[in-house]
Amino acid sequence: MMTTNQSRRLSLKAGAAMLGAGLSSLAAFAADAGVLKLALVESLSGPFANTGEAVLRNIAWAVERVNARGGTVKLQLQRYDSKGQNEEALSALRAAIDDGARVILQGNSSATASALIDAINKHNEREPDKRVLFLNYSAVEPSLTNERCSFWHFRFDAHANMRIAALMDVIREDKALKGVYLIGQDYSFGQAVLREAREQLAAQRPDVKVLAQELHPMGRVKDFAPYAVKIKASGAQAVITGNWGNDLTLLVKAARDVGFDGRFYTFYGNALGAPAALGDAGVGKVIAVADWLPNVQTADSEAFYRSFRTRFPKPQDDYVHMRMQLMIEALAQASERAQTTHDVVAIARRLEEVDVTLYGQRGRMRAADHQFQQNLVVGMMEKVGTPGVKFDVEGSGYGFRVIREIPAAKAEQPTTCRMARPA
Repeated sequence: MMTTNQSRRLSLKAGAAMLGAGLSSLAAFAADAGVLKLALVESLSGPFANTGEAVLRNIAWAVERVNARGGTVKLQLQRYDSKGQNEEALSALRAAIDDGARVILQGNSSATASALIDAINKHNEREPDKRVLFLNYSAVEPSLTNERCSFWHFRFDAHANMRIAALMDVIREDKALKGVYLIGQDYSFGQAVLREAREQLAAQRPDVKVLAQELHPMGRVKDFAPYAVKIKASGAQAVITGNWGNDLTLLVKAARDVGFDGRFYTFYGNALGAPAALGDAGVGKVIAVADWLPNVQTADSEAFYRSFRTRFPKPQDDYVHMRMQLMIEALAQASERAQTTHDVVAIARRLEEVDVTLYGQRGRMRAADHQFQQNLVVGMMEKVGTPGVKFDVEGSGYGFRVIREIPAAKAEQPTTCRMARPA
């Protein structure tokens, strides 16, 4: 039986233990208070796994750079496999929120982005204490920052209409062009690209005929030879396509194999196997629009590219996008200025006014629709060593010479967004 003094000592020990546990919890909370959890939701398996892994390298590198600076906000990146399916992406979203993520990152597929926007809008209304932001680096279907704009969604890539307008700067001067073949993936983005291409061609090159327009299943076509045969038989001098990933690589391979000798005006022809697939057949014929290209002729641009290649030296890992770096820089800047990692409304309001520069590339967020505004460039595929082509792509021996630079003020387009904002 314990004496009164023994009981008192035991009570004091228990109290000290509880206080210690409490202080440890407070210390852990204080440490965690400076951590902003990011969830990358992408195809990390399946037919588009290469695109997801390529994005992961970019985002991870950007997070490493921000954290190495030692600011008051630390970024923590977690990855979730959507397997290229919208339902899987929505499951990943729920898991990420349960794991404490406050920022969702996604971009490869406008259909998935659309599903995430709807789900996040509903979640944020239903659970205001667990609100999340959605940062989009590649889903470029125009309505996402127009009639379907959301306070919780920020797009850091130029949307499809902006990219088509940049390509039109080159198409206007392509006097040999008499007929084009439009082909794309059969979902909202692919449909938007073909629709906008027709409209801008009619307005700016009414002399050019659209000889055919075709949509194909996304990620399910293994043999593009039948499409390539039709492209060649149409007599078109050029193809306009928004295809990406394997759907682009297999298309250009098939076109080469059937002897198609025309140009490809692309959104993504500068990476993920497309240059190697075309080989010499693509020299002077494959044109791509981007926010940045490795052969932009500035010292800052070269330093940026060399820094990435130092971090990821394998040729097959050569897939770097400036906009993804600017996106993470913008998020870090907004969180620092908002002085919070948990109040996403405060972070969003700072993101609306963000203006960032990295290695000479500048971008700003337009608050009206959350569409990032930045310079765009158009490049022509050439052999490495050609004037203007210092760097090749993925060790292929082919790179992209910058043939057009479009300043942000010219690339900017009006918006129909009527954004509902939280009180």
